[in-house]
Amino acid sequence: MSDTRDTRPPRTDGGKGGGRRGSADPVKALLHRHRGLCERAVDPLEIAAGLEAHGITDRTAARFRHRDVFSLAEELYARVPQATGHRSGHRDAAGHGHHAGHGHHGHRADRHVDSLTGSLTDGPVDSPADSLTGPRTGSRTEGRTGGRTESRTPSRLGGGTGSRGRAARAGWAGLVLLPGALASLTLAGLEHSTGQGQLATALAGTLALSGAVSACLRRGPLRAPGRTVPAAGLWTYALLGYLLCGDGLLAALLDGGPHGPWPATATPLVTLAVAVAPAAWCARLFSVRARRGLTASRDLADFAARARPLLLGVVGLYACVLAVLTPLTNLLHAEDGALAPTVTLGTLFLLARLLTVHGFPESAATGLATACALEVLACASVLAGRIPGCDALAVPVRGLVQAAGPAAVPVLACGAAALGLLVHAAVALSRASAHT
Repeated sequence: MSDTRDTRPPRTDGGKGGGRRGSADPVKALLHRHRGLCERAVDPLEIAAGLEAHGITDRTAARFRHRDVFSLAEELYARVPQATGHRSGHRDAAGHGHHAGHGHHGHRADRHVDSLTGSLTDGPVDSPADSLTGPRTGSRTEGRTGGRTESRTPSRLGGGTGSRGRAARAGWAGLVLLPGALASLTLAGLEHSTGQGQLATALAGTLALSGAVSACLRRGPLRAPGRTVPAAGLWTYALLGYLLCGDGLLAALLDGGPHGPWPATATPLVTLAVAVAPAAWCARLFSVRARRGLTASRDLADFAARARPLLLGVVGLYACVLAVLTPLTNLLHAEDGALAPTVTLGTLFLLARLLTVHGFPESAATGLATACALEVLACASVLAGRIPGCDALAVPVRGLVQAAGPAAVPVLACGAAALGLLVHAAVALSRASAHT
């Protein structure tokens, strides 16, 4: 016997004037599949962001007879009461015999959804907030006893309401000041020690600073639990090592050396350590403003138009802070750390961390690896130029250093990587799914 059920999207008017609904209704099955997301959403835009995070595009929405993802999200949002408090009554009136949404026809509808969405998930899927950042501020919990609604605040922002939120914010706000203090004390200790004492001071300071920075990345706005790429740490240390002594090494290579230890400048590292605090506040500013924009936006395109200028503003603000901190650190420690390499590397680190925090760790690691590769390639090309007949390999780097100094190499390497990450972030972080 043929199945002649109507598979058109159900009406969103609470069932007025409608006949018996087919159990293979794809929108209803999609609502069942993303029930957790729809029940907690405070507006259709949050549902649209969740669908976008799970790979549902405007083209997929067209298969559900909607013009775009936001239109599909609006219907899902409107039908949430049918899927929660009124589900049992609606099921009885329609004569559906399945139990708790898992009967024979429910499985048929789920298979229909899989065919439309390309099997995006393997089962009932909650909001991406559960897998990425925790529940969203003001998100709607079930509260089935009396229909009560609760609000929860995402821990990633380091915020919260009441005394607990203030305590958490005070905790990470104080913690992000620790790297700068440790770096300054270490450099002061190095200036007043010699021999083995200097070596011990450097080793102890490095270990303490590394631990402090790691702690900052595990709490507050810079934390990204479970979303880091292990190799990113290696690229980070390599870039910091080049900032410390790479310019001296490159100059020595160009002079035919190195013939001994090459000079190192530690003040740029102190500047970046001090800049951990403004980086955390910039990350929090971006997250908070983006979430407010998500609430105020009319649709996904409107949110993207709000998020891109916000990202550019935050990155520009942080670059300005680095530009101010660098000469202040040089003045405090009586050294001459280069401004441009410090600013470009710090900006690269901020962009990489923002992408990691918001769910794009692979892109962040790629940007860091690219900067490392360019710096290594510059030094390797100078060494390769010493091979007979290969003098031309060293010409580009030699000409660049003669024109702008050794600092031009890390500026170009980190600047190019930062620009690439900025372009990618302008696209990736302007999606609503990156903030839910």
